[in-house]
Amino acid sequence: MTDGSAASPVPASAPAAALAPALRGSAGVDALERLLRGRRVVALAGAGCSTASGIPDYRGPGTRQRARNPIQFRTFIGDDAGRQRYWARAVVGWPRFRASRPNAAHAALAALERGGALRGIITQNVDRLHHAAGSGRVVELHGALHEVGCMACGDVEPRDSVQARLLALNPGWERLSVELAPDGDAELPGGVIERFVVAGCRACGGVLKPRVVYFGESVPADVTAAAWALFDEAEVLLVVGSSLTVFSGFRFVRRAAQRGVPVALVNLGETRGDPLVQLRVDDRVEVVMPAVAERLLAGG
Repeated sequence: MTDGSAASPVPASAPAAALAPALRGSAGVDALERLLRGRRVVALAGAGCSTASGIPDYRGPGTRQRARNPIQFRTFIGDDAGRQRYWARAVVGWPRFRASRPNAAHAALAALERGGALRGIITQNVDRLHHAAGSGRVVELHGALHEVGCMACGDVEPRDSVQARLLALNPGWERLSVELAPDGDAELPGGVIERFVVAGCRACGGVLKPRVVYFGESVPADVTAAAWALFDEAEVLLVVGSSLTVFSGFRFVRRAAQRGVPVALVNLGETRGDPLVQLRVDDRVEVVMPAVAERLLAGG
């Protein structure tokens, strides 16, 4: 990383600065344009980037009060009933999750990369919507739900293939009426999960796990290295739709603050990183990002 940012270096031991004011509307777009223009930008994307695509988040303003916690890694690998519950709900949630499409925020980030204004995206999302929008350089911190791996033999199977096998074992399951939950999950009525039959690995019969990083599980070392390599190119870190509650994302904001790299944050509601950022835009990412992209790519 170069020292090309306009901000003064912030030592790791420096006290937290007063919160930057939260901007909305045209004031937020104006401030973002000024901060991003002419600098190498790396984006850190969170669940708020996909809510306009119909995928609920865990901690957004509309879900924070009612959202349940995601499954823990130790529960998935050590509790047969917990794993059964996960797959029973995931089978119902997968079709709507898979059918989701990129929204204007995804499209804007892809356009910024194509236009040379964005180096790439470090994403906390597991929905592959950045790829669908045309982004080329995407580091998936938490993997993606589109592949499933065997924890015994390592065989990798497409999620669609696993879906077909699960439905064959559980006829009619897809007709259950449910509420979609984050990460391709769904809420099921009580008393039905115990009937669900879990599929094993097609190669060895072992335990299947989506190739995503669960809570309590570590991000793979090669993924972490790729994310830091992209981060090191940033003269500005742009956080798009993340509460930064999870440390795997928050650590990039903390490192930026330590290095004196300016951080711009576009998110509805408060975030864990608010004391560390130079610019806070409290607005919808699918509104703000297209407006910023249009200005930056117009060159005027």
